[in-house]
Amino acid sequence: MNMQTPEQGYHYQVMRRAIELIDDNSAGGGKDMSLEDLAARMDMSPAHFQRLFSQWVGVSPKRYQQYLALGHARALLRDRFSTLETALGTGLSGTGRLHDLFLRWEAMSPGEFARRGAGLTIRWGWLDSPFGPALVMATDRGLCGIAFGSECSRDAAFADLASRWPEAGFVEDVDALRPWAEAAFAQSGETRLHMIGAPFQIKVWEALLAIPSGSVTTYSEIAQAVGHPRAVRAVGTAVGRNPVSWLIPCHRALRKSGGLGGYHWGLQVKRAMLAFEAARAES
Repeated sequence: MNMQTPEQGYHYQVMRRAIELIDDNSAGGGKDMSLEDLAARMDMSPAHFQRLFSQWVGVSPKRYQQYLALGHARALLRDRFSTLETALGTGLSGTGRLHDLFLRWEAMSPGEFARRGAGLTIRWGWLDSPFGPALVMATDRGLCGIAFGSECSRDAAFADLASRWPEAGFVEDVDALRPWAEAAFAQSGETRLHMIGAPFQIKVWEALLAIPSGSVTTYSEIAQAVGHPRAVRAVGTAVGRNPVSWLIPCHRALRKSGGLGGYHWGLQVKRAMLAFEAARAES
């Protein structure tokens, strides 16, 4: 992919901080922040900040804050429910469109998974994302892990991901990961995924990949789509064990009631992701 220019990199950091600030305020139950207050916190004029935020997120800061309201998840479920059986019926060939970028994925074979990562070298590093600090991991075949550290320590996030492939070798290498991570979070270029999981988990993650950006589904709908309609609890566990958050969009799975349900890396991160996607879907 094309690397960001210094100006693009600066704007990306500003937008990351603005989204974090907005979500922190919303999660704390505060009133919506004014454009003037947000712009001052970002050391920008209101007009410049409004223009830049709308360019990156797709809607104004005021509209984005509306998507973070407590009732948004229920409205999203009502208005943008995705029927997975239809999506999966079109065939999941291995090339999907997600977040306005081309995503290619391949799954580890059951035999490879049974070896618990033996023989794999996994590179890892912490990078910035629109949803706070992100732990990114990858094999030579693609990204295999994305975790978020907004609501847990960096050590805990690393231990969580690394424990899934205990026999793998782990090497810190931020520079090697940066192009893939920037493509994933800046929503440009091509991102490759290396999905490492048990066969049932892979089926559930494939179903998640079929949910369009800006839409949501339910755990029971996913269970139906993967051919195990009674295995809602097992599906919920597989969704929670998704190692590649954001790109495999487990944040789009909600309870039937429209409640957010759980999220492995914190409900604040899940709300921000849903708001971010809903804003882009409208723009």
